[in-house]
Amino acid sequence: MGRHTFFFKNYLAHVCLIVFAFALAGGTFYYQMSAYALTAKQAEMRTTVSNIAVQTKQLVSAENEVVRQFFNANIAASAKHDDITVLVTDASGIVQLIALPNGSMATDPGYIISASAARQVRLTGSYAEVGSMGVFAETSNYAVGTGVKNDEDELIAMVFVATEDRAVAGTIRHSTQTLLLIILITLAGALIISFIISRHMTRPLKTIAAAAKEFAAGNFDVRVPEDNHCIEIDELAVSFNNMARDLDQLEELTRGFIGNVSHEFKTPMTTIGGFVDGIVDGTIPPDQQDKYLRIIAEETRRLSRMVNRMLDAAKIQSGELILSPAPFDFTEMTSQIILSFEQKIEARHIEVDCELDDRLVVMGDRDHVFRAVYNLVDNAVKFTEDGGKLTLHAREAGKDCAFSIINTGAGISEEDLPHVFDRFYKADRSRSLDKTGAGLGLYIVKNIINLHGGEISVRSDGGETEFSFTLPLAPQPVPQKNARREEDETPPAEPKA
Repeated sequence: MGRHTFFFKNYLAHVCLIVFAFALAGGTFYYQMSAYALTAKQAEMRTTVSNIAVQTKQLVSAENEVVRQFFNANIAASAKHDDITVLVTDASGIVQLIALPNGSMATDPGYIISASAARQVRLTGSYAEVGSMGVFAETSNYAVGTGVKNDEDELIAMVFVATEDRAVAGTIRHSTQTLLLIILITLAGALIISFIISRHMTRPLKTIAAAAKEFAAGNFDVRVPEDNHCIEIDELAVSFNNMARDLDQLEELTRGFIGNVSHEFKTPMTTIGGFVDGIVDGTIPPDQQDKYLRIIAEETRRLSRMVNRMLDAAKIQSGELILSPAPFDFTEMTSQIILSFEQKIEARHIEVDCELDDRLVVMGDRDHVFRAVYNLVDNAVKFTEDGGKLTLHAREAGKDCAFSIINTGAGISEEDLPHVFDRFYKADRSRSLDKTGAGLGLYIVKNIINLHGGEISVRSDGGETEFSFTLPLAPQPVPQKNARREEDETPPAEPKA
């Protein structure tokens, strides 16, 4: 079968199933009805053939002409009254007497019963079939037969009764025609209902396919209905809409990221290019070149940091960020980071409160953890208002080191709070104090902490913003036990003289 729509295949499956079910039901009904009619007719005919067999035995035993004439008259009357054909044969199956439904009778007509019918009577004592018995032109006669035995249990004759039973055949034919008409009407109705159901079932899939084409064209605003009265299709619709929202958000973030990166790269590159051109063409006097060279160096380092962040984000996304965990002093590292921000903190008159437990030895990659903490401190200092307060805590919490950094300031809005760790996300892009970032810092921080087996969270309320995370502490070395106690615990024995 070639390629077809899901609707066509679903509808074709329904059609085949319905036709098969109706054909099976019709065939079963016809067979059962025919079998019932045959059984009922044969039971009636067995009574008749048994009575004729008794009369035949009496005729053979009496060998009287009066009895013969009475027998012939009785057989002819029965044949005419019951609309049957009566055959009386000798033991070998040669017909001796035949009585027809019209009342006529013939003796020694020269017919011979079929060998199979005669054999069945000899072996089983009875016969019941639908056929011609080798005598009738029609092959659809109901026929039963029985053997006639003498007192010595010897087969002396056979009696057969046959009829076309047009009434029964007509009843079966009429019932079959009625059943066929009912089946055709019901089948037509079932096919129409199946068509409607199949179209209803495939409509959501067509809607999803049309939405997918819109996505391919770059339109991520399309959504599909999620209430289709089918659990599987509803789940597919929900997943599809979630994917659409994610793609829409990713597209928006990507556009924002490209715009931010283009702007951020353009600014330092323009600065670097302008100052280099000024030094080369002599516009900047030699006594001021050192000043501008320092600016060029700072802008170059800023470009390098941005490139490194993008490379880190790419490694995190592809799972290629490799950690080299080893024990290191988290307290010493955090103190070093705070000291590196001393000039910025003093310039903005920020109050700093540090509560760091001594020698918090954690297990992790020092370079990556350093980058994560540096990012958090850098953000906290950047977003703290002049004269504000910065608070840092680091303490032991069970098997983890718990770190938190709190800064006062404008804070983060409720709608932005769930997205601060998203890639390329920048809160309030139009008014953000962060004019140099691309929205990758907190994304990298979160993934570094998670890769170390820690958890990170954020809250912002009451004019304060707090970032908190945990890192596993390094296992403490188990002190080795001495093989024997100190000798001075047991004084040595006095030497013997």
